[in-house]
Amino acid sequence: MPFASINGQQIFYQDSGGDAPAIVFSHGLLMDHEMFAHQVAAFQDRYRCIVWDERAHGQTASGQTPAPFSYYDSADDLVGLLDHLGIENAILAGMSQGGFLSLRCALTHPSRVRALILLDTQAGQENPDHLPGYKQMIDTWATHGLPEEIADTIAGIILGADAKETAHWQHKWRAWQSHNLLAAFHTLTSRDDITAKLGQIAQPALVVHGDADMAIPMERAQQLADNLADAELVVVPGGGHAANLTHPQPVNAAIEAFLQRID
Repeated sequence: MPFASINGQQIFYQDSGGDAPAIVFSHGLLMDHEMFAHQVAAFQDRYRCIVWDERAHGQTASGQTPAPFSYYDSADDLVGLLDHLGIENAILAGMSQGGFLSLRCALTHPSRVRALILLDTQAGQENPDHLPGYKQMIDTWATHGLPEEIADTIAGIILGADAKETAHWQHKWRAWQSHNLLAAFHTLTSRDDITAKLGQIAQPALVVHGDADMAIPMERAQQLADNLADAELVVVPGGGHAANLTHPQPVNAAIEAFLQRID
């Protein structure tokens, strides 16, 4: 399996290969590279599709105890992966947490970013009203394992009610190690607000947001699109937080139209 030694991490990735323009897909909190299977299947015949597991997640987390890190560190990891693969620049597609790091990559490494596809993400910080509840769930999970009630709550937030993918991802969540869980949650809750910096990002951007997203409200998506220099917003009816996973057809159609526009 492909791993790249980057910034002290053993980063797991998959690469469809070839010389076509590259798209790097970056997953959300508690997810991994698998969440982009529908997108890779749809675009790998015309684009070099790269997926990876971020710090504290998936196979990158295996056997490693991450030091405290920020999404700027994760953005540096992404650029390190581009260097490893010999890619000068790429379209960055990020869902939620993956969008956080992709936006920061555009701010700190603009020459490496051709365009942005921002899926159910935002530029701001977590709603402070939600943080105590999130912290209680994470602390319980880290201390006692993942109770069924919390597993169902998390699935509802990320995937939506009664999603057919729920059992698969809950099985993955039960394998999480406490140190990875706590590190990932700390990075999420300690991130900075970059809304005031969005005007510095000149690359074309697509903002896709499910109108049933329980984690990030629609007004945050509108704010993101309004503050970027060149952005369009596409709303996915009925889509939750992981709309690209649960509603791949409209999300892929939006991505297809955007890619045609920037080619």
